[in-house]
Amino acid sequence: MTSTAAWGAPPPELATHRGYARVFQPGHLTFGFIAPLESYPDSVGPTLEGHAAMARMVDDAGFSAIWLRDVPFYDPNFGDIGQVLDPLVYAGYLAAITRRISIGTAGIVLPLRDPLIVAKQAATIDQLLGGRFLLGLATGDRAVEYPAFGIDYDTRSARFRDALAMIRAATEQEWPVHASHFYGTLNGGLDLVPKPAAPRLPTIIIGHAGQTLDWTAQNSDGILSYIANPAHIPAIIAQWRAASPATVFKPYGYGTLFDLDRDPDMPVQPGRILRGGRNALRELWLRQQEMGVSHVGLHFKPQRRPASEVIDELGTYLLPLFTSHEPEDTRADAVGDRA
Repeated sequence: MTSTAAWGAPPPELATHRGYARVFQPGHLTFGFIAPLESYPDSVGPTLEGHAAMARMVDDAGFSAIWLRDVPFYDPNFGDIGQVLDPLVYAGYLAAITRRISIGTAGIVLPLRDPLIVAKQAATIDQLLGGRFLLGLATGDRAVEYPAFGIDYDTRSARFRDALAMIRAATEQEWPVHASHFYGTLNGGLDLVPKPAAPRLPTIIIGHAGQTLDWTAQNSDGILSYIANPAHIPAIIAQWRAASPATVFKPYGYGTLFDLDRDPDMPVQPGRILRGGRNALRELWLRQQEMGVSHVGLHFKPQRRPASEVIDELGTYLLPLFTSHEPEDTRADAVGDRA
């Protein structure tokens, strides 16, 4: 494990944040899953059978996060229909059936949504989760969705920045005062309730969101990108660290299509799907932890085995090697968590 001093320290309000500290800690690699917790073909989509039981299994096994994608429509030209369910509604459901695991969005297509409604929904979900929510935000990768919402695709990057500033004003200020370019104006006469459980709601940039790396490093609490070739990670992390403040921990993580082979000694296979046996993956992830990767989100879509088998194998053989040390006040159950 790399010395935590090499990566800086989280801001004080995030170091003990229940959701953030479970997923992102300097020098530690954690693991989560990108919903749905099952494999599925492009043209059909997931069945969602047993999804509540799988979420509880991931929570009980000690994984750090479940990530929910935002796919408003099914585009046959794109293929992947995602987890089908609206991510913010689904996050509220998961709040009722999980106990410790962080729930994050990966990510809300922010230019297609009203930022004040997102702020209200995110703060509500965070309260229901007892501070376990991570707000992952994106601009989406499906241009065809923008006309359906009457939104100009070419303004998406500017809209993203404008909407994020509005969300932060509404969730972090009492009686906020803020003027946006694309959205409305907060003049101090209204206050958003509820506020998040902690003073600040962690915001994670999913992909690049149409922003420069410098902007992302300065204006977010971390990045979760998509990676098809693990060989590119050292260069990506070097660029990310160069853009980030030297003394502040800014985590880098990635999501990947994943297929755990039954043969524990199968080497990692090249390609956009991270495929291999647990022993080779263990060595890969130990190296990536040393490089500074903070989190890996595993996507079951191409998985050839039942999700329960994969969760059990990773939880038994790999997760104990990457156990982080959560601050004490991130461990206690919140009011409203499942018994």
